[in-house]
Amino acid sequence: MNKIVLYILFCVLGKIAIGQKLPAALTAKYPNLPPFSINKVPDSSRFEKTNLQKNKAVMLMVFSPDCDHCQHKVKEIQDNIKLFKNIQIVLISNLGYNYINRFYKEFNLAKYPSIIMGMDYKYVIGNYFTISSVPAIFLYNKNGQFVKAFDRDVPVQKIPAAL
Repeated sequence: MNKIVLYILFCVLGKIAIGQKLPAALTAKYPNLPPFSINKVPDSSRFEKTNLQKNKAVMLMVFSPDCDHCQHKVKEIQDNIKLFKNIQIVLISNLGYNYINRFYKEFNLAKYPSIIMGMDYKYVIGNYFTISSVPAIFLYNKNGQFVKAFDRDVPVQKIPAAL
C-alpha cells in the first residue's frame, strides 16, 4: 500500500515539476510577438510575423486538426467572428500540410479573411511556448506586446475581451 501511495506522490510531484505553466515567465522575459514563419493554407505561400497588419491585435492559436477541443474552438470563433473584427487570427499547427489543408476546407476557413492558417514546419511557436496541450491561445495587443494566454477551456467571449 505504501508503495502505491509513494508512486502516486512521485507522479504528482513530477507532473508539477515538469508540467507546463502558461508562459508567464517566458513572456515576461520575451514580451514581444515571437518571430514565426508558416506555410499558409491553401496555397503553401510563406506567411511570417512581418506579414501581419500593423497596429492590429493578434491571436496565435496552436492547434491540431484532429483535436476535438481545437475543432470546437474554431467553430466557436466562427460563430462569434464579429467579436474578433479587430483581431488577426493565426492558426498554427505542426502536423502535415495535408491534414491542415483538409481542416481548412472542412471548416470553410476561406470564408474568413481575418483567419490565417498554416503549418509551422519548424515548430517554432510550439517550442517558444513549450506547448503541451492544444488549443493554446496567445494574445498580443496592436503593439505586438503579450497580453494573455489561454488554454482550451476558455470561453470564446473572453478572448477578445482580454484585448
